[in-house]
Amino acid sequence: MTLQPGPAVIDGVDVDAVAAAVQGCAGVSALDGGRAGEIATYLPGRKVPGVQVTGGRVRVQIRSRWGVPVTDLAALITVVLAPLTGSRPVDVLIADIDDVPPASPAGARRQGAAAWPEPGLPPA
Repeated sequence: MTLQPGPAVIDGVDVDAVAAAVQGCAGVSALDGGRAGEIATYLPGRKVPGVQVTGGRVRVQIRSRWGVPVTDLAALITVVLAPLTGSRPVDVLIADIDDVPPASPAGARRQGAAAWPEPGLPPA
């Protein structure tokens, strides 16, 4: 008999849904559980790194893509999570930022193009 994981609901918050919503945000490279996995939800047989529900708050810790303004990204994540977290405050921690993308070969960049790719965040 194989044990199927049940819904990952902690204090009324579906942590799997929160993880999926955060990972779907433009500008998020990955969820980040921290060096020792301290930001995570531990469930029977598995864990959800980068998402923690405790003390009436939801905490998400992420790795950001290069060139994304962190205040815009944190605001986007907070808005995206509002339907999933109800009235609970959402704390967004940016644990790391991706490395600078490699420079394109000389002449490969379109004239007038930005030096770094646009992060893809919607306008505020």
